[in-house]
Parts: sequence; structure tokens; C-alpha cells
Amino acid sequence: MARGVNYLLIGSLAVQIAFGSGGKQADTTGALRAVADHPGGIAVLWLLAAGFAGLALWRFAETAYGQADPAGRAAPKRLASLALGVLYGCICGIMVNFILGTGGSTTSNTESRSFTARLLAHSGGQVLVAAIGVAVAAVGVGIGIYGLRRQFATYLRKAQMSAPARKVVEGLGIAGYLARGAVFCVAGAFLVDAAASFNPQKAQGLDGSLRKTAATPLGPWLLLIVALGLVIFGLYSWCEARWREVEPS
Repeated sequence: MARGVNYLLIGSLAVQIAFGSGGKQADTTGALRAVADHPGGIAVLWLLAAGFAGLALWRFAETAYGQADPAGRAAPKRLASLALGVLYGCICGIMVNFILGTGGSTTSNTESRSFTARLLAHSGGQVLVAAIGVAVAAVGVGIGIYGLRRQFATYLRKAQMSAPARKVVEGLGIAGYLARGAVFCVAGAFLVDAAASFNPQKAQGLDGSLRKTAATPLGPWLLLIVALGLVIFGLYSWCEARWREVEPS
């Protein structure tokens, strides 16, 4: 549920950027500010932070207690769960810092540029940044393929879903994962460009990647498609909260 709220907010901010009226960052920090601007927003932010803490603990539990896999896929699955646990833990930390007033001024673009600049300052940093960019883009391609192959559906309790609901949820999942994959690919491309030109200012976070998408030949229409895809992924996340299989197999 928390992940769904996060993507719905980011997607809606990106839609505003596509229409030329987006003054807030289309990333987690921008989403937090959008919530905080409304009455009772801080209470909602604490609930979101608790939700992401739950996501992190769930993934760490999968890492520690994952079932043995006769096909030899246990280790990769546990590593993937560990990576997701770290990611969700970082998002939870960002939210808590924002609520406490210690992290509200940092954007994903600033963090990405600062990180890239530190790497480029070291010997071999240019190659490392390029490698990270390729890896991020590869993750994006993997996310898109994951969605196209409907692998996410293997973790859903489809027997409890009606045929129309199953079709809708699978459609939301495909579109949502494709949008997430596209954002990763764009961010990876900017990292490779930053390495090639030795210019950390070209590195972009989530917000910058979305804004740069609007500068492509297809302009705001491409950004609008990606933004709606992120909104769709938020809706899919709510469906997953309803039908996700979380009991041991």
C-alpha cells in the first residue's frame, strides 16, 4: 500500500510536469512535500514510513528464511530480496529524515550528481560510473522484461481473483513495470553520458530523468506516457497488496 501511494504521487507530479505546470520534484522527496502540504500530512507520512519499514523487514525476512529451491535459484532470489530490503530501508530513512526536518532539501538529482562527482574524482572513476550506468539500464531492461513476461503474476493468488479482475491486474502490472523499466533505462543512459563527458552535472535522479524525457523529440507526450505508467504501477501495487502471496510455499 505504501509503495502504491509513493508511485501514485510521483506519477501525478510527473503528469503535471508533462503539462508544463510541475514546480515540485517528481521523486520521493517531491511526493513527501506534496503530502506534507495538506492537513494531517505528517501523520500520513509516518504511516508511509511505517509501510516502507514493513516492506524492508519483509524482504530481509525473505533473505534470512527463504525456502530452499531444488532448481538452484535460492541464492539469486535471496540476493534480490536483500537488495529490495536495502532499497525500501533507504526510502524509509528518507521519509523519517524528511519528517524530522533533516533531509527535506535534498533531491534525487542532487544526490545523483554528488555521488557521481565523488566517483569521478577517483582513479578509474570514469569507468566505474559508466559501468554503474550500464548496470542501471540493464536493470531497467530486466524490469521491463519481467513485466512483459508477466512474471509478477506468479506471486499473486490468482485463484481468488475473478477472470475480469485477473486481466485488469495483469494489464496494470505490465504497463507499470514497463514504465519503471523505462525510467531506469533513462537514468542509466544519463550516468553513461556523465562518464563519457566527465561531467557529473549530466547525472540525473528520478526527477531529472523524467524532466529530460520531456526534452526528447516526442516531448511531453512521451513523459506523459511514462508518468501515467508510474500511476498505473501505483494502482497495481494496491492490487498486489490485496492478492500478493506472502505465505511460505
